[in-house]
Amino acid sequence: MSTRTGEGSHLALARASHNGTDNKALYKEWAANYNADLPADVYIAPMLTAQAALRFFDSSAQSAILDAGCGTGLVAEVLARGGAQAIDGLDLSPAMLAEAGKTGIYQQLFVGDLTRPVDVADERYDIVTCAGTFTHGHVGPAPALREFVRIVKTAGGVVVATIIDAIWESGGFKREIEAMEAEGLVRIVSADIIDYVQARGDHAVLIVLEKLSPAGHGDHKMQSSPAVLPTGQPLLRVRA
Repeated sequence: MSTRTGEGSHLALARASHNGTDNKALYKEWAANYNADLPADVYIAPMLTAQAALRFFDSSAQSAILDAGCGTGLVAEVLARGGAQAIDGLDLSPAMLAEAGKTGIYQQLFVGDLTRPVDVADERYDIVTCAGTFTHGHVGPAPALREFVRIVKTAGGVVVATIIDAIWESGGFKREIEAMEAEGLVRIVSADIIDYVQARGDHAVLIVLEKLSPAGHGDHKMQSSPAVLPTGQPLLRVRA
């Protein structure tokens, strides 16, 4: 039987999965109980991701948002409370998408595999959010991070994602983000360590990237001090 935090059952299986086939089977079984196993007051990564994204949301223009790896819609529920309406959702699992559809929030929901290029046009969205997908046994940094940058608008499109801290460096995420910055594709707006699943004491890097125009770094819209990517342990905890 699942506990309140999924300890010892679905959550453990999710972190032990190795491929998309395993994940599809897992989430097909878990979808109906996912929100009960990982309630929003414990699994806070979606809330923190949405709150970070809303900093860049333009209510007058109704920024178009893709919730990548949307699961049951936890990120979108917070986005909607913040005024967002133009939200699409992508997920590997049709069962999780079915649960997301019950929220009535998304304009479109579609199946997509973030371990491969996604079938989305260039510069389609203003913001891409991704919470809970860059974790053990799920999605790596390539091609997903560059795909997210490709599909947000130039210049000023924003990518907001959580990356579980255990794979931040070992999984190549820090290296890939630094490479994209060095290539002039993005500016690192912020990189904070957040609580992820509180009941387990888990942490993640919450990364915010701004897409730059081909001209380079000099014309970005958001002004702030350059972010320093976290390295090594112990990690600073930033709570909601």
